[in-house]
Amino acid sequence: MEGIRAIGATLLLCLAPALFTLPASAMEAREPFMQIGVSAPRPLGHQDFCRREPTECRPIARHGQPEPVELDPALIHAIARINVSVNSAIKAKPDEDLYGIEEYWTYPGTAGDCEDFALEKRRQLHERLGIDYASLLLTVVRKPNGEGHAVLTLHTTDGDFVLDNLNWRILAWRDTPYAFLKRQSAADPGQWNRIANGRDVLVGAVER
Repeated sequence: MEGIRAIGATLLLCLAPALFTLPASAMEAREPFMQIGVSAPRPLGHQDFCRREPTECRPIARHGQPEPVELDPALIHAIARINVSVNSAIKAKPDEDLYGIEEYWTYPGTAGDCEDFALEKRRQLHERLGIDYASLLLTVVRKPNGEGHAVLTLHTTDGDFVLDNLNWRILAWRDTPYAFLKRQSAADPGQWNRIANGRDVLVGAVER
């Protein structure tokens, strides 16, 4: 089984650009960016993560606003490769099975929950590719069945994209089947904001 997964991951890496779906143009991609609204309560799992990893959640001193990521073919390939690699290397497993509690956000070993996938992708994209943490934002969504879920938002000059442990492809946020609820603040990773235009995504995405 592991051999089949490894072969599948290798084949997917060869097709990395196809795993990153860019909008054809800003005109064709309806609302390519999430609209960030008022502050929102931090997820309980993230509160606990920040207590255990305080350096991960401190405001970052900056001179001016950080620029969104500017994509090029080489960077697209590298991001897709990390997304595939993390999805392939980690086995999805509930926190209750791993830690005996409902929510425990952490960097995963060989197994983890959805938010653990997102944390690991965030770390690798920053450490290996130098992408600013302000453009790598943990995000809480709701699935079509009503269940909560966590993904990583990549903020770029072409729009906001979603790295998801349930999908090998990196999709423009409007092309996912989710309702978007809140995400990490770009200015302060220990704070969260509501997504003002996120609740109408679910119907539009399902209709596609």
